[in-house]
Amino acid sequence: MDDLYRDYILEHYRHPHNFGVIETPDLRWEGANPLCGDRITMMLTVDDGTIADVAFTGRGCAISQASASLLTDELRGKTLDEAARFTPDDILDLLGIEISPARLKCALLSLDTLEHAIAEGGRDGATPADAGTTDGTGAADAPGAGAPGAPDAGAAGAARPGPAGDAASTTGAEGR
Repeated sequence: MDDLYRDYILEHYRHPHNFGVIETPDLRWEGANPLCGDRITMMLTVDDGTIADVAFTGRGCAISQASASLLTDELRGKTLDEAARFTPDDILDLLGIEISPARLKCALLSLDTLEHAIAEGGRDGATPADAGTTDGTGAADAPGAGAPGAPDAGAAGAARPGPAGDAASTTGAEGR
């Protein structure tokens, strides 16, 4: 049974749902795990308090990217209040496998990023979308703000590591 869930996670990693860029999001936040280098930028369009569109970009391990794919599938159509009530257990249930303590921060990066986007962006969606990051640097997620020589994960069509960790696979807005 674990192999089935591993395949499920790898499928979300290789072909993430909602991966891409929303040009003018109402809420936007970049989350990072400084321990391993995983990064996720989550973008939401909000209409009358309801999430009308959601997308993410990022790079990192299969767990962090699959978690973001699964969470964004759940968000569209939810109110911001409903989205704010997601718990770590909800994310772990979506992943469907036992997550070791060492990988827990990877699994919950998408939830942490969502929580910051909602809290820092305000509930009316009127706050500037480039509020900041969760990596502790205070640096906004600007194109080219990643590690030197790293692909710009915030750009449409940015390179995303493939299953073998290479940058051969590129992912734009497919799956959205």
